[in-house]
Parts: sequence; C-alpha cells; structure tokens
Amino acid sequence: MSFSSKEVWHEFSKNKIGLAGIGILVILFAMSAVAVLTIPIESFKEWNDPSSWLTFPKSALPAWVNYFLSEKMPEHMILQNPQIASQNVGDIFLTSNIFVVDYSYDKFPSDFIYEYTAKYTGSPLLQIWVTRPDGKEFQLISTSLPQSKIETSYHGFIFSTDDSMMKNIRKNKDSFMFPIDSLLAQDIVFSKTGQNNVLNGHYFFKVNLYNVNSKSNLETSKFILGGKVYGLMGTDELRRNLTVGLLWGTPLALFIGITVAIGSVVIGLVYGVFAGYKGKKTDESLMRFNDIIYAMPALPLLIILAVTIGNSIFLIVGFLVLFGWVGIAKVSRSMALQIKTFQYVEASKIMGQKDYKIIFKHIIPQLLPYAFASIAISVPAAITTEAGLSFLGLGDPTFPTWGQILHDANTYGAAARGLWWWILPPGIMIAVTGLAFVFIGHAMDVIVNPRLKR
Repeated sequence: MSFSSKEVWHEFSKNKIGLAGIGILVILFAMSAVAVLTIPIESFKEWNDPSSWLTFPKSALPAWVNYFLSEKMPEHMILQNPQIASQNVGDIFLTSNIFVVDYSYDKFPSDFIYEYTAKYTGSPLLQIWVTRPDGKEFQLISTSLPQSKIETSYHGFIFSTDDSMMKNIRKNKDSFMFPIDSLLAQDIVFSKTGQNNVLNGHYFFKVNLYNVNSKSNLETSKFILGGKVYGLMGTDELRRNLTVGLLWGTPLALFIGITVAIGSVVIGLVYGVFAGYKGKKTDESLMRFNDIIYAMPALPLLIILAVTIGNSIFLIVGFLVLFGWVGIAKVSRSMALQIKTFQYVEASKIMGQKDYKIIFKHIIPQLLPYAFASIAISVPAAITTEAGLSFLGLGDPTFPTWGQILHDANTYGAAARGLWWWILPPGIMIAVTGLAFVFIGHAMDVIVNPRLKR
C-alpha cells in the first residue's frame, strides 16, 4: 500500500494519541534547547568533579517544597558582595569583609562555607567573627595563611565542620545556657539562648585579614550558607544540581534513542529488502546470519562488551545498533517478498534497471511508513537499555544521563534515606520520553496497518 507524505500526515493528525506524543516530543526538544543554550558547557564537563560543586548544598530538597511545608526550610544562599573596609594601625594592615545574612527560616542551615582568594606577601592572619541578632559576638576561626616571601594569590575554603571552629565556638558554651557539645557549628551559631531553637534575624559574618608591613587583599570573597532546599530539582549527595543533570540528560537521551533507532532501522531495512529481493541462496544465507544474531542474548553481551571493550557513550550506541536491526530485517524481508511481485517491479527488471535502483527506487519507498513507525517504537528500547547499563555502573560516567543519575542515587542509598527527588525525576523522564515515542509509533502503526483501525 503506497502513501504520500500528505496522506500520512492527514491520517496521523486524526490520531489524538499520536498528537499527544508529538506534543511531549516538542517539550523534550525545547528542554534540550534550554540545556544547550542556557547551561554552561563547563557544568556538563565538570559533572563528576566534586570540587566544582562545593558551593552547592548537600542533598537539598527542591525549593518548591516550602510551599507545602508548615515549617519553612532554609534556602541556599551564596553571598558574593560583602561590605569592604580597610585600615592600618602602625605596621598592621587590616582588610575587612562583612556579610549580612537575613535569616527567617524555621530550621537550621545544613552548613556554612567561606571561600576566598587572598593576595599577600608574608603570612597574614585570617579571622572570622559572627555577630548574632541578640548582640552576642564570638570568633569562629583564627588561622594563618601559608608563608610567602613574594606576592602570591592563595585560594582556600573554610568549612563549618573544621575542628578548630568547633573548639572556638564551644569556648562560648556558657553564653547559650544549654548543652552544645553534641551539636554542629551551624546549629549552635543560629540557636536561641537557653533553647535549641532557631534564632531569626540579621547575622553579621565579619572576615578580618591582618598583615604586618604590607597590605593584603581579598580578591574574591564568598560566604555560602548551606540551605536544605535549592533550585527546581534539589541536589544530590555530591552537591550536584540535579536540574542541570536532568536538563543535560534530555538531549543525551534523545541522541541515544534516535541515533540507535535510525541506525537500526536503516540497516535492518536495507538488509531485509536486499535479502527478500535477491531470494534463493542469497536470501537463505543472509537470513541464517540474521537468526544467529537474533538468538544472541543482547543484554548479557552488551554487559560483556561494555566491560571488555569500553563504556564510552558512542560505543554503547554502536553496540545497541549492532543488536537492534535484526527484527527490522525480518519484517522488511517479508514485505519485500510481496512487493517484488508487483507489476511495476517486474517491468523495471524487463527494462534492464539494476538491482540497487529497483531496491532504493521502487521497494524501499513503499516501506517508509513502516520504517518511521519502527523508528518511533525503537527509541524507548534504546533509551531504557542505556539507562539499564548506566544503572548497573556500565554506562559512560562522564555524561550525566538519567541512568547515570539513578546509578549514583542507588550507590548512595537514596531510596533508603528518602531522597525521592534524586530518584523520581530521572525515572519519570525516562518513562515520559519512552511514552512519547510509543504514542507516535502507535499512530504510525495504525496508518501502516489499516486493520488496527477496527
């Protein structure tokens, strides 16, 4: 049965399921465009570099959960524009950075981090003080930077988990009037006097850099107050922004699924049509080879190939194509056996047209609706197979695919710890993407097989 492109679209436009699939697919391509155009490529390359995500909170919930909670969870804050002051008394030079935090949440922050780059000579002294809303002030840290005889730039981090900070804070335990020995630094700093509840108000974190005989500067100065909610999809145990991973996973999933589907269908279509058209011994030998590949257990072989040869995403795509064309070849062969008996094909033979022209000009065009339906139906299988390999730890770790995100979630026990935002979104994205192509494939199948309309 022959179809023109207008006829195919006319029939397709009548199918509501197919149009729903197209709608979902448009959204997925829009998400891919957003990922490529708005997210810096460095975020993609640094996905597995822990140092690139230090300024993000650890295992933070999505920010929108605050709309459904009775107690407001602290949002992640990154303060980069401190109030700057400098002075010198005799030979001592002082540079001060003051960060103001307006804290109005019902829960304690997860941590706090000070990131800085100091330019100096000698060995300056760095101190951090905090002034609370109740007027109490105490020192958090006092440390000397590495000695340097020449002017140098030193980049460093100070974490609330530092032992020296805990010792300094616990020196003030009498001011709190309740036991603080077992508490974390951030819980002590932000707690009310006399009770272990959150003290809301304005906090002033002051960073002082002292140096003798030479002036020193804080070239970059950043105070990070670790929240328990962040962004649209939260963060994982490695502090990575899951919104970035989910968005980058969309074009990767579409690339894997569509590439594998098109490659498999093209190879299977040409292989099957050639076998069916030639017939006799050629057909017999080609189909026996097809049966051998078809009988091989695909998933165990994919696991073996990923372990022995490599787990590059491009190799995985090649492996999936290698095992994905055999079913298409069988169906296209049976259709070619029927088409080659049509009068226009016989007429082409009599007129002396070469076999490859008959195959590509007269037979394959008749199979294009079936090919498009096969491509649509093959995409979900490719995506779920790659996700399965990645979940088993055999995917390409340098790419933030949805399967790789689920693998990391399983590694860090996200399910047991109740980190649902690390598990559900990638799983839903895999299901929705597969569903879109299933809808489109079903609509195309109705066009190819009119009996299904009944």
